[in-house]
Amino acid sequence: MSHTILVWSITFSQACLVLAMVLAALRMSRGPRAQDRVLALDTLYACSMLLMMVFGIRTGKDLYFEASLVIGMLGFVATVALAKFLMRGEVIE
Repeated sequence: MSHTILVWSITFSQACLVLAMVLAALRMSRGPRAQDRVLALDTLYACSMLLMMVFGIRTGKDLYFEASLVIGMLGFVATVALAKFLMRGEVIE
């Protein structure tokens, strides 16, 4: 019974994360302002990072955890660069 509950909870969490990614992609494409689009992009990379971690839990492979780490680092750098661009109009001074 414990294995069945684990499989169903992982499947449910993957479905919820995919739904969150779809909603974030919709907000990113239809956002009224640039700040909304940046926040949607931030949500999109965080959800994709969590989805990779859930895949890693499901399969038991380390590759998914490393991929989620790379997604997290690149997403953070992209968010900082976009925020700086929106504040000052340039990324590199």
